[in-house]
Amino acid sequence: MTYDELDQSILEIHGAGAPKPAGASTAPEAGALPELWETRHGAILAALGDDTVARSLRAYREWSVEELDTIGAVVGEGDVVVEYGAEYGAHALWLSRLVGTSGQIHVIEPRRLAFIDLCTTIGLNRLTQVYPNHAVLGAGNDVVELPAEAGRPAEASRGERLDDLAIDSLVLLKLNLPGTLLDVVAGGSETLRDHRPAIYFRLSSMDVAAQEIAALKQLGYRCWSHLPYLHNAGNAAGTHTNLFPGWVHQNVIAVHEDMAAEFEHLSEL
Repeated sequence: MTYDELDQSILEIHGAGAPKPAGASTAPEAGALPELWETRHGAILAALGDDTVARSLRAYREWSVEELDTIGAVVGEGDVVVEYGAEYGAHALWLSRLVGTSGQIHVIEPRRLAFIDLCTTIGLNRLTQVYPNHAVLGAGNDVVELPAEAGRPAEASRGERLDDLAIDSLVLLKLNLPGTLLDVVAGGSETLRDHRPAIYFRLSSMDVAAQEIAALKQLGYRCWSHLPYLHNAGNAAGTHTNLFPGWVHQNVIAVHEDMAAEFEHLSEL
């Protein structure tokens, strides 16, 4: 199911109209009464930060929706998804609609404040099929020291392997944090062997990207390049200003060679 098809079905079921237009383009002040962003697929507590995801949600009431059609080609009702990197729960909202109440979304977030934002989104929208996990998804179980970044303090977070989740099935592994694929694969060998999920991830440096693609091919995966623009002219808020002119994510969709999947509109790597 495509993003637009799912979006229309949600509106028909709930009788909802388009989200309210975005308000001011600046971040809300700390100490102000909480504001809810009414996104196309649910409510998100307005973020105080000014990172790329927050700016998009504030202005457009959505985030990187071009990723969603590609993901929607491999995920359906009743499926199990693991997403690493919460991004305020923006895509978890949509994925929860896609898998329905019979599916599961396991969202793993290493940063404490981002984890709080994620849990707030889950609670506001009563997402009983979404399971939040505060951890670093990687190769081991040791405590990981996370450096300060993007206004967030340095902190320690526990490590967890994909295999530790002990899930009965897995259709999609979605990695929003660049440069994490190799460690996640190292800690998820049994899960990848048993379930052969599709993997959608963001690339980082050129050297690391080459290693990531090689590692997946060694596991029997085929890989396609996906370059979603951050701005969507038909965004949910009806905002015409393009805050991200020409910006794209360097993403990859990988599917095991034993699975019947083709992405003819994308370039195979």
